[in-house]
Amino acid sequence: MTPLPDRLAPGSPYPLGSTFDGLGVNFAVFSAHAETMELCIFEPTGRREIRRYELPEVTDEVFHGYLPEARPGLLYGFRAHGPYRPEEGHRFNPNKLLLDPYAKKIHGQVRWTDALHSYRVGSRRGDLSFDRRDSAPAMPKAVVTTGAFDWRGDRRPNTPWSETVIYEAHPKGLTQLLEEAPVNERGTFAALSHPKVIAHLQRIGVTALELLPVHAFVQDRRLQEMGLANYWGYNTLAFFAPEGRYLAYGSGEEIRIAVRRLHAAGIEVILDVVYNHTAEGSELGPTFNFRGLDNRTYYRAVEDNPRYCVNDTGTGNTLDLSHPRVLQMVADSLRHWAESYHIDGFRFDLGVTLGRDGNNGFDPRSGFFDVLRQDPVLNQLKLISEPWDIGPGGYQLGHHPPGFAEWNDKFRDSTRRNWRGDDGQRPEFASRIAGSADLFDRRARRPWASVNFITAHDGQPLADVVSYEGKHNEANGEDNRDGHSDNNSCNWGAEGPTDDPKIQEIRDRVARSMLATLLLSLGTPMLLGGDEFGRTQHGNNNAYAQDNALSWFDWSQIESDRGHALSDFVRRLTAIRRYYPLVRAGHFLHGEVEVEPGLLDIDWFDERGEHLSDADWENAQGKALVMRRVRRCEDGRIEAVTMMMNASHEPLVFRFPPPGFARRLVIDSADPQAPERDVGDEIEVKDRAVVLVVGTEARA
Repeated sequence: MTPLPDRLAPGSPYPLGSTFDGLGVNFAVFSAHAETMELCIFEPTGRREIRRYELPEVTDEVFHGYLPEARPGLLYGFRAHGPYRPEEGHRFNPNKLLLDPYAKKIHGQVRWTDALHSYRVGSRRGDLSFDRRDSAPAMPKAVVTTGAFDWRGDRRPNTPWSETVIYEAHPKGLTQLLEEAPVNERGTFAALSHPKVIAHLQRIGVTALELLPVHAFVQDRRLQEMGLANYWGYNTLAFFAPEGRYLAYGSGEEIRIAVRRLHAAGIEVILDVVYNHTAEGSELGPTFNFRGLDNRTYYRAVEDNPRYCVNDTGTGNTLDLSHPRVLQMVADSLRHWAESYHIDGFRFDLGVTLGRDGNNGFDPRSGFFDVLRQDPVLNQLKLISEPWDIGPGGYQLGHHPPGFAEWNDKFRDSTRRNWRGDDGQRPEFASRIAGSADLFDRRARRPWASVNFITAHDGQPLADVVSYEGKHNEANGEDNRDGHSDNNSCNWGAEGPTDDPKIQEIRDRVARSMLATLLLSLGTPMLLGGDEFGRTQHGNNNAYAQDNALSWFDWSQIESDRGHALSDFVRRLTAIRRYYPLVRAGHFLHGEVEVEPGLLDIDWFDERGEHLSDADWENAQGKALVMRRVRRCEDGRIEAVTMMMNASHEPLVFRFPPPGFARRLVIDSADPQAPERDVGDEIEVKDRAVVLVVGTEARA
């Protein structure tokens, strides 16, 4: 190792983080309230601090310095000096080593000890006390990085929103049991783009792979002490660095190679990102980085008592994106993943939190939305929000600005209730499968703004939705108190696995009907990975702590006759979606446009082929619904796509409404392997089933 100089040169306040220029490394870190900032250098194992420098300059609240002759691979951290006055929101403690918020690579993991807290744990003064122990031995270190990946030839798929089919999966769980991958690569990015994975995604028609968080995160102390793990990763430590557990060889190049291979296969990569909170928890939590660098700036505080964190996220703290430097960090992080890793889009966890302007509530014109919408890099990507949090006014579905899509839980709940056979579902269900125009048709938004889903990582997979009426989260160690209590699910006669063929037949049919609803409705469909082959979590609807076979993909199940048959049904549905523009219409249909006299762009009927009257819509017992979409093709033909849905417990004969098209049945959830066939003026639809019929008629 080159001998280190006695002092730092002034360096530059930009860019933030560590930057190697070929001759040395520039360090820059923001803090509005620190008095001095120290750079700590560690030997290659990270165990011993070998040098400490005071950053010599501060410009616009950015401390900076330049270390000549330093090289990539150098391990470092910061120590911030300033007031320790928790009652004022200041928690500076130079005894605590702080991870660079802009670290692009991390060495080591958090090792839990009370020394990670800035106060004396157990003290009668609580967080007003002061802890003088050095936390460095328990802290991961930032790593200076450099290098450029050769992206020449990489082409982003840029799949239009209206043609997008999202597949949500866990970066580890997807391949942990993939026997074709080398043992050391399973569960990592090195296996994510394995030919078998890509072939499966292509076969079922996926256009975008949405991954649960891949930012470096912390394993919760409570879970480790219980013998569990933070599997989902919603506990971010560093917004620029990848999670080391997902790297087989410790290099971010694995992510870039995986993205490039997925792009070559026509598959976009979307990341689930968590900018609403950090791993530091409440005011009683540990000090990893943000709390020690500038607690008062990074976190929203209770307005009349800055000692306490605002907890709109349910995790103990809330990042304050109304502060320009915090907002800059989020935008810089997003741009880093978009440019350095060629990520195609982001799904924002608890997106309402990001759109809150301080303590003033949600605002679709907040700085966060404005920055992303005007940024020339980010505004070209797919941006998806989870439109709720637990704060005041925390449910904002449909209220995000143009350019954002939103998870639509109303679609999920309505679809589940409809196919469960609940009374009074027809009006709500119709609104959801028609693209939720009541929520999204404003400010020139399109149907794709509604991300439709019936299942997601947070909840039960589809096989469990049709097999369990209650949650079974005992393995989480919380006496089954965690997770949602109402899943709008149904076991159809037995709780959990059963050998009864009649119950299993009903379950399979309902599952297929839900999948058909998802993929044949207007909006952007999101499929939970594993639903296409019947993956189960045995009733657990909150598997956040289950980093084991309960959550991992069983590839032998995918290849079984039953799993293959279900995934083939999904393949047929996505093929229909691609082939028929009406299924994925790019504009809202309101039934106000006549394709020709008497023939509306969208129309609704009952099983008799008659228009639904106001009384029919209000009939709580009505379980049959027909949605017909119509367009004029470029060659002058009229094309109609008709969904016939029977949510009752008895088969029904559906009669087609006029006019008399030449009709062809293309999918039937009650008979998934049936070939396409021509049909006449009526058709029998089995109970709890949906069919799709395509009709054409040549007209001048």
